[in-house]
Amino acid sequence: MTPNSLAPPLPLHHMARMADATPRRAAALPLPDTVALVLQGGGALGSYQAGVIEALAEARIEIDWVAGISIGAVNAAIVAGNPPERRLARLQAFWEQATSTLPSFPIPFGDTAREMVHEWSAAMVAFTGVPGFFAPRLIPPALAVPGTPGALSFYDSAPLARTLDSLIDWDLLNTGPVRLSVGAVDIESGNFRYFDTTGERIDARHIMASGALPPGLPPIEIDGRFYWDGGLVSNTPLTHVLDHQSAEMLVFQVDLFPAAAEMPRTIMDVMAREKEIRFSSRTRAISNERMKLRQEREAIRTLLAKLPAELRDDPEVKALEAQADELPVSLVHLIYRANAWEGGSRDFEFSARSMREHWLAGRTAVAETIANAQLVASNILDGKTAAYDLTHR
Repeated sequence: MTPNSLAPPLPLHHMARMADATPRRAAALPLPDTVALVLQGGGALGSYQAGVIEALAEARIEIDWVAGISIGAVNAAIVAGNPPERRLARLQAFWEQATSTLPSFPIPFGDTAREMVHEWSAAMVAFTGVPGFFAPRLIPPALAVPGTPGALSFYDSAPLARTLDSLIDWDLLNTGPVRLSVGAVDIESGNFRYFDTTGERIDARHIMASGALPPGLPPIEIDGRFYWDGGLVSNTPLTHVLDHQSAEMLVFQVDLFPAAAEMPRTIMDVMAREKEIRFSSRTRAISNERMKLRQEREAIRTLLAKLPAELRDDPEVKALEAQADELPVSLVHLIYRANAWEGGSRDFEFSARSMREHWLAGRTAVAETIANAQLVASNILDGKTAAYDLTHR
C-alpha cells in the first residue's frame, strides 16, 4: 500500500489548513491535519456512537472525515450533513424518534429483571418495528410476489428514507468540509463497495444500502445494482480510510462489539458472545493486520536509513523505499462493553432507557481516553504510528 498514490486530491479545507503554520489543538490533544471517525454497525448500539460524537465535539476535536457501516453510516451521514452547531440536535432527534415507542419505566433491581425487560423490549421491536427506521410488512415475504422488495425482507425501510431526508442537508453532506464514506455489498457480485463524497454524490439510498441487513431489511437499488449491509463483509471501514490516507491522521474507531468478554453462563449469554466474536473478529483482524504491516514498513525504513550513501540511489533501494513509505496514524479504539443484562438482542433493543445508557457510555469512553491521552499526544507530535485502547475494561 502506498497511501499517497491511492488518495484522491485533498479537499480545499485541508489544503487551506496545511498552508496555515498554526497546528490545530483540542483541549488535551494536538491534532494532525486529518481526524477521522470510523463507525461500525451494531443497530441499537449506535447510540453509543452518538455519545462519542457529542463528547468529541465538547473536547473540541474537529472531525474531518467520517466513515460508517450500517447504523454507523446513519450517524456518519448526520454528522457530515449538518453544521457543527446542529449535529447534536439532529442526532438526538433520530435516536429519540427511534426509541419513542419503548419509553423508560421503573425496573426492579437486579440483572435478571433487567435482562427480562431487555429481551421483552427487543421482542416488541421484532413485532412493531422502529419508528422512523423500519416497519413490519403486512404480507409475509413467503406470500409476496417473488423478486419484489416484499418477498426479500420482513420489514419495509421506507420510513428511514423519510427520516434521513428530514435530518440531513444533502448538499452540505456532498460539498461541505466533512468527507463521508459508507460501505455496502453488491448482492450479485458479492463485492464490497465504498461510496465516498470525494468521488460521487451520496443520498439516502447509499446510507440505506449500507444498513440493509438481510433478511430483515430489503436490498437497495443504486444505478441498477442492488446492495445489502456492508457488515456482511466487514463491520469496520478502517481499511478504506487507511488506504486513502493523504496526511498524518488520528483515527477514532468506535467498536460496538468487544473482542474479549467473560465465559457465557446462560443460553442468552451464548447468543450475545457469538455475535460479539463474529463482528469483533473482523474488526480486530483488520486493525491488527494494518498495524502489523505499518510496523514492518517502519522497520524497513529504519534499515534503509542505515545504508551507505552510495547505495541510497540504487533503483532497487529506491523502489523498496517507495513501497515502505507511508504517513503516520494514531488509531484510538473506543469499545462498547456490554452490561451483564444485555444478551444477544442488544443490537435491536431500541428502548429509550438503553439508548440513554449507551449514549452515556460513549461519552464516558471519550472522557477516559482524553484523561489518559498522553501517549497519543506524544506519538502525534513525534510522527509515530500506534494503536491504543485507553478505556476502562
